[in-house]
Amino acid sequence: MVLIYVQRVTPRVSYTFKQICRRVLGFEIDFTSKIESFIAHNGPKFSYGKQPLGKELYFQSVDLLFEYGFNEVNIQVLPWDETRCFFKIKHPDAALPFDIFAASFYLLSRYEEYLPHVKDELGRFVATESIAYIHGFLQDPVVDIWAYKFKNVLQEKYSNISFKQKKYKVVPVISVSQTFAYWQKGIIRSIGGILKDLWRLRLPEVSDRIRTALGIKKDSYDTFDFFINLMKNKKRECIVLFGLGDYSNYEKNINHSNLEHRKVIKHVSDYMDVGLKVSYSAIDNFEILKKEKTRIESIVNRQLQYSICAFYKIKLPEAYRSFIELEIQEDFSMGYPDQLGFRAGTCSPFLFYDLDYEVQTPLMVHSFCCTPKSLDAKTSKVDIKEQVINCMQKIKKVNGVFIPMVSNGLFSELNNQTYWKSIFEFIWNTNENTSN
Repeated sequence: MVLIYVQRVTPRVSYTFKQICRRVLGFEIDFTSKIESFIAHNGPKFSYGKQPLGKELYFQSVDLLFEYGFNEVNIQVLPWDETRCFFKIKHPDAALPFDIFAASFYLLSRYEEYLPHVKDELGRFVATESIAYIHGFLQDPVVDIWAYKFKNVLQEKYSNISFKQKKYKVVPVISVSQTFAYWQKGIIRSIGGILKDLWRLRLPEVSDRIRTALGIKKDSYDTFDFFINLMKNKKRECIVLFGLGDYSNYEKNINHSNLEHRKVIKHVSDYMDVGLKVSYSAIDNFEILKKEKTRIESIVNRQLQYSICAFYKIKLPEAYRSFIELEIQEDFSMGYPDQLGFRAGTCSPFLFYDLDYEVQTPLMVHSFCCTPKSLDAKTSKVDIKEQVINCMQKIKKVNGVFIPMVSNGLFSELNNQTYWKSIFEFIWNTNENTSN
């Protein structure tokens, strides 16, 4: 156990140090605000504050972790070895040149998303508004990189600290907006789709629709056996999130009560973890969310654990508060649909911190780093694979979690980019046992 002296243990201090020390680096900590207790402690220890107490291991702080609420923060991002950081400090005895704890809190709490910013047409915080994108470190899990720099300083001072090293993991997430492309869509929607395809001279699609509707051909979006077969060959954690919202301009899935629909979801849940893709309407409507939660639980006969917001729209903090009230345990919405990288600056799961209430919540947030759209600017399978490998290697260096976000439709024959199957198989079969 490492003892930390801090003049005042605020909720932000407790949250940040527990995330970095326990969840990322794997060692236990305790706090004290009593100088006598700190001096008397014979084990590993350090102080965090404006001034050192004496000659102890010391990390200088800025004000952020001792404040409440949110205000405009003056941030200057500077190079630091192979990475970048902000909140530079000046004390000559400080063990690190930046307050990595305040910087980590700023990113993990999504502080910048509470401040005034430009939203897109769906009401989302966009990557180009983020400090990480603006200053060129979006594609680096900087919170984890900073944590390992902190670890090196600790080990130099206290070689006997025991770190419980976490392992690099790959956790694919399959987001299902439409379980079927044509099957079970109903007569009116099917006829409308056929007429639309005829108008656009998409004759192969017309044939595909008719054969699927007649039951002659398996639906093109029903690619779930592809994932199940991979699971049988190599056991791996994989999460499938189904949309069960009512039909609208944003939701095009078939009715949640459709027997074939429910049958597929139950079948998938026999092999993989299943959760809910929260509809666009439910993101900021508690009653609709509650209804959709009841639907998925009635199908799989277990309590809902996993969620993702439609279009990756996280309305902070309201959406996450609703998840917490309904006892949804883990969310996978933290990422950008069109930018490769780490929205919260980390590849490690972290608990959501509510800046309005200044409290750590029980909702575990998982940050995905890539989607097909964030990679499709690349012109070839080779280019995309290189980007994926580069991302995986960065995460492996800090023993984080690589979460690729895909859809069932990506692996359909309707998608002309047929190489996605081989890329996904490569990701699936990547060795997780190698870590630094």
